[in-house]
Amino acid sequence: MKIEKKRDLTLPTGVLGLALAHDGAKLFAACMDGHVYEVEVATGAASPFSAKHTSFASGCVLLNDGDILISSGYDGALIWHDTQTRNEIRRVAAHPFWSWQLALSSDGSRVASVTGQYLAGSERYEPAPASEPTVKVFDARSGGLLQAFAHRPPVLSVAFSPDSAHLATANMMGEVRVWDLQTGTCAAEFTTADFTSWGIIKSPHYCGGIYALTFAPDGSTLLCCGMGPMNDPMAGNGKMTWQRWAWNVSPAKMTAQIRDGERGAGLMETLAHHPDGNSFLMGGRQAQGTWNAAIFSAADGGLLASLDTKSRVTRALFDVSGSTLFLAAAIGQPKRENDGSWPSYGRVHIVTLT
Repeated sequence: MKIEKKRDLTLPTGVLGLALAHDGAKLFAACMDGHVYEVEVATGAASPFSAKHTSFASGCVLLNDGDILISSGYDGALIWHDTQTRNEIRRVAAHPFWSWQLALSSDGSRVASVTGQYLAGSERYEPAPASEPTVKVFDARSGGLLQAFAHRPPVLSVAFSPDSAHLATANMMGEVRVWDLQTGTCAAEFTTADFTSWGIIKSPHYCGGIYALTFAPDGSTLLCCGMGPMNDPMAGNGKMTWQRWAWNVSPAKMTAQIRDGERGAGLMETLAHHPDGNSFLMGGRQAQGTWNAAIFSAADGGLLASLDTKSRVTRALFDVSGSTLFLAAAIGQPKRENDGSWPSYGRVHIVTLT
């Protein structure tokens, strides 16, 4: 297999969330300036929606009929947008802190948002309990709150199962919970220490976490990704890491993980299964190594192809055919131009697979 970056679409600020129109002609990009942009794939023309978040827009999902887009933000709000008029339909104050990540159920009926601030709970610096539920599930049409779950903060990632019956969440401490949405109970829980770091250099604190989750196409396993432990979390050079867990057995069991010789160092932030189910992508930011986006075999976990995008990759989407991959990204900390303006540093990389 070969993956190759063909071209870039440029956005004013870094892209943190991405959704693809069902016909593949348009993308919707949630950006650091608080705006959601409609982007023409063929031309790269980008138009902002009228409503914006008061802080970073952290994610966006497109409902199944394509008429409504929901965005989340570091202002804790969820905004419902009309994709035809690009006007606001509804704004819900979901959390008093950031919405770290947003997910839509495959049946299009529910949207989930996760939150939580890291505040030291004691002299051991473990996270203090949250003052509100850190996992919330809303009706995707009405915006009404359907369910709320308590998971130790900060909860960084969320994913629905393919049958929309379960919701998985994961936090900074490597604690994964799977919620049964019919009964409202915790169906599975496990903890992996391979995504969390304790800082012993410069300042004592925890850092890291599971930044992306995705169920296998058959729902039997969960993929997790993030960054491995390191002595100096401020350096951001822990090992690029993914693990696969069989969540619906007791106890939950890790069944595969990235091989040491096939990874570099950096924080991995996104996972996406190829439509054929035979492979998956992991991407993020690179501190050391030769790639920051790579395709792995779903069968044995081996590295199939890799790419250095020269950017921070935050989200990944395959088109329906699986021949094209869209990577949301930011190209680095910008500096003002001579005239005082900011350069455009948001990107959507268009990548082909052969």
